[in-house]
Amino acid sequence: MRSPTRMFSPLFGHSPHGTRDPEREVDQKSERDPEREVPREPEAGSEQEPEQERHSEPEQEQHSEPEQEQHSEQDPDPEREQERQPKPESDPQSDPQPEPERAGRRGGRGRLGRVPLTTKVVAGLLVGATLLVVADRCAAMYAEKRAEQTLRDKLGLAATPDVHIHGFPFLTQLLGKRLDGVDVTVPDAPAGRVTLAEVRAEATDIRLDGDLPLPVDGARAARVNGDVLLAFDDLDRELGTPAQVRFRALDRQSVRADGELPVAGRVVRIHAVAHIRRDGDRGVTTSVSGMRLDVPGIATYRPGRPARLRLHPQAAEKISHDKSKARALLAVPSVARQLGVAPEDTGPAMRDDKRLSRITGRPGFKEKLMRANLVDLVADRPEALERVGVDPVLARALVRLRAQDLSERVAFSFQLPKQVKGLRLRNITVERDGIRADLTGSGLAVGTARRADG
Repeated sequence: MRSPTRMFSPLFGHSPHGTRDPEREVDQKSERDPEREVPREPEAGSEQEPEQERHSEPEQEQHSEPEQEQHSEQDPDPEREQERQPKPESDPQSDPQPEPERAGRRGGRGRLGRVPLTTKVVAGLLVGATLLVVADRCAAMYAEKRAEQTLRDKLGLAATPDVHIHGFPFLTQLLGKRLDGVDVTVPDAPAGRVTLAEVRAEATDIRLDGDLPLPVDGARAARVNGDVLLAFDDLDRELGTPAQVRFRALDRQSVRADGELPVAGRVVRIHAVAHIRRDGDRGVTTSVSGMRLDVPGIATYRPGRPARLRLHPQAAEKISHDKSKARALLAVPSVARQLGVAPEDTGPAMRDDKRLSRITGRPGFKEKLMRANLVDLVADRPEALERVGVDPVLARALVRLRAQDLSERVAFSFQLPKQVKGLRLRNITVERDGIRADLTGSGLAVGTARRADG
């Protein structure tokens, strides 16, 4: 009986006589397992002994026969053996792959294609509307800046005004040459001796002049409403020097002015009341009353006709208890009459202390001292003033001050700028922070519209 190896030997390429072909076996092994290292044949001239070669050949035969039987049982098909062999690595240049970016674009177009058409239309409309709004606002801001610069140049303002255009959209108003409304705020507007802290105006129904798309040449406002503010801080800064006057509200129609004025080397306090009234339709003026100059603790001088120099309560108190000062005043007949002392009582009081004490101790004597006008002593009896504690040099300097000059130190007025016509002032009131007046007008023209009116 044949052995199993010889029975299946034709399948492995053996000859009928059982002889083996070692080179063919090696080739078959390399085809089945390319990773396995194929033993190389010894080169000619190698120093291996023939005996070792004889011993190695039977061992190879013994190992190769079971391996061949095992492979023949598992997969007798040579084509499947070739499929198991690893495929050679491909060259990236010879086999180009699709680029990731293109693949991503194709994928994005695919996702966008799945969005409903209605959603696309709505999104497009929203984007377009947003762009239109942005363009409209940019055009409005540009027009506001141009208007601010024009007002500053035309009115000769030190500060740039603030202009805000009402209504949306602006471009449709511009094309129609009519604006719904414009707010204008002018800070620090000059108005004569003073500066208006703020002028606010709201113009409505404005007609534009000019041929679009050229720049607008002028404008005319149908109605204008607003107000002006003359701040007390500005009055203090502009009128307070050199008298260092401070203004504050006294009532809704009056302002009180208090400050200090240097006179004859001394600091004299100045007090006055300025009454506010309208000067025509475009101005505000004041009339000053209650002007007085105080020498603290000594006397008060009130200029005018008649001028008055009266003692302070502290000075009157000292005189009523000082016999020499009391006799100095009683020695002046005009002053004695104001104190209610008869001439027949004046002589004994000048010699007798008891009689003098009876006069100075009368009820109301101190009040009579405070009401007595000592202005005549400035020229006639300056030594008497000095004896009662009033510096005659300071008194003479006070008397020389004219009421008109003192009033001008605290009086103020202002007029609306001549460049702005068609505006009127109404309802002038005194507030906590300053003097405010309503601003009204109609047909206010700027630019070419104003020149046409002229």
